[in-house]
Amino acid sequence: MRIRFHFRWIPFVVMLLLVALGVSLAQWQQRRADEKVARAAKLEAGSQAAPLALTAAPLLPDDAQAIEYRRVTVTGHFVPAWTVYLDNRPYKGQAGFHVLTPFQIDGSPMHVLVAQGWLPRNNAERTRIPGYATPTGTVTITGIARLNAGHVMELGTAPALAPHAIVQNADIGQLARASGLALQPFILEQTVDPAAAPASGQLPVRDWPAPDLGADKHRGYAFQWYALALMAFLFFVFTGFRRANKQP
Repeated sequence: MRIRFHFRWIPFVVMLLLVALGVSLAQWQQRRADEKVARAAKLEAGSQAAPLALTAAPLLPDDAQAIEYRRVTVTGHFVPAWTVYLDNRPYKGQAGFHVLTPFQIDGSPMHVLVAQGWLPRNNAERTRIPGYATPTGTVTITGIARLNAGHVMELGTAPALAPHAIVQNADIGQLARASGLALQPFILEQTVDPAAAPASGQLPVRDWPAPDLGADKHRGYAFQWYALALMAFLFFVFTGFRRANKQP
């Protein structure tokens, strides 16, 4: 008995499109997994390395990427006049804000944007910021370098940045243009530093979430897309043989 194959162009083109889509998306997910693995290695190396002393020398974006997740120390003073609050930043199920304050590096006009921590939202009055204390005078603080403060979904047009504004998102470039301050191209997530604690008042919560790694999740998605591509190819082959051999 001779086995025949019934070829049709439309199913063939559909199969090629599905295979190309599945392989392309699988490779994209695999790249995401590789990025997460590299980020985990970078995070581990940064936590093990000695703290980096930040100077007033301006850094390039490539320099900021090189020190991401490194512990950084810097001496200077806070500029609370240009504090802004990032809304929609929950902590342990409670709504709240992240406090971003420029920090002027000692003996220079250069600043670094410091994420001081998290504050709870007042449910009765959303725009009311709870009282907290920012260290005054010259202090040395320690934190983890991050390229940005994270991004949340924002509907409509973002308002212009202003001192003490409550916004959904804010990046370093926006704040530098609005304030006229020279800012390093990274954010410092401040950690608990008793030497910088104020004599009175409550500090914002500094329990920063770990970066989303989850490489295994992306590997699982990649497997699913590869499986889709394989199933599309096998379905085309199976139906081609089946149609051909059912004909008299």
